Amino acid sequence: MRLPQIPFESRFCAALDGLRLHVRDYGSPLDPGIPVVCLAGLTRNSADFGPLASALASGLNGAKRRVLALDYRGRGLSEYDRDWKNYSLEIENSDLLSVLTALEIDAAIFIGTSRGGLHTMLLSATRPTVIRGAVLNDIGPVLEPRGMARIRGYVGRLPVPRSIPDAADLLKEMMSERFNGLSEADWEAYAKITFADAVGRIKSRYDQNLMKTLEGLDLEQPLPTLWPQFDGLRGVPLLILRGANSDLFSSKTLKEMTERHPGAEVHTVEGQGHAPLLLDQETITRICGFAAKIDGARA
Repeated sequence: MRLPQIPFESRFCAALDGLRLHVRDYGSPLDPGIPVVCLAGLTRNSADFGPLASALASGLNGAKRRVLALDYRGRGLSEYDRDWKNYSLEIENSDLLSVLTALEIDAAIFIGTSRGGLHTMLLSATRPTVIRGAVLNDIGPVLEPRGMARIRGYVGRLPVPRSIPDAADLLKEMMSERFNGLSEADWEAYAKITFADAVGRIKSRYDQNLMKTLEGLDLEQPLPTLWPQFDGLRGVPLLILRGANSDLFSSKTLKEMTERHPGAEVHTVEGQGHAPLLLDQETITRICGFAAKIDGARA
C-alpha cells in the first residue's frame, strides 16, 4: 500500500557564500514531536523523502512533527555552484548548519541516506548538541570500493530519458540486480523522483559536474574512514538501515557499528541494495516508530 503524501512548503536559505539552498518544509514548528531533518544521497534530492516525510509529519505511529528535507547545493531546487570543488562534504556540512540556523532547528532527529549519513556523522563533530537521534540509511564509517566504483561509473553519465516509462526502464537496467524486490509501482515512483521536476519536466536533478568530485578517488587504496565521527553518535538513539543487497555498506561494518553502539537498532530492507528507497511501508513504519520512542524518552 502506497502511503499518501501531504503538501509541503518550499523554503530557501542562504549559504555562507550566498548560494541559495532549497528545503522542503513539512508540518509546523508548533507540532509536538521532535523535528526531523532528512539528508539525501550524493546525486539525490529532497523528493526522495516525500512518503517518509509525509508519514512523520502526519504522526504515523506517534506525534505530528515538523520535517525538513534539504537539497544540497547543485541538487534539486538548490542553486548550482560555479566551482565544482565546492561540492564537498565540508562545505555541504556548513550549508546544513546554515539551514538549521535559518529555520531555527536547535534539536532534531537526522535521517541520512548514504552521503546524508556521512553528514549526520560529521554533525557529531560540528554541532553535536543538535542531534537527538539518527537514522543511517545504508551507510557506515567504511565505504566499500566496489560500491564506490559503481557510483563513479554512472554519476554524470546517464542519458536523460524521454518519459517516465523510459526513465523506469533505465533505472531497471542499472539497478534491478540489486533491487530485485521492487514492484512496477516502485520503479515508476523512483523514476519520477529521479527525473521529473516540480512541474513534471523530464531532466537531470543534479549538476553533472558532481562527477568531477569522484574522478580523483584512488579505489586501489583504502578509503578514509569515519569511525571517530560515528563514535560521536554513541550517546544518541540510533537506527541503522541496510539494504540486503548493498555493495557500499558491508555486513562486517554493520557488525562493528553495533558493537561500538550496543543500543543501536538494525533494520534490513530485503530485496534492495544501496541505498534503500524509503518508499516501502514497513521501513517507513519502522522509522516513524523509532522517532516516536525518542519523543517518549524526552517526555
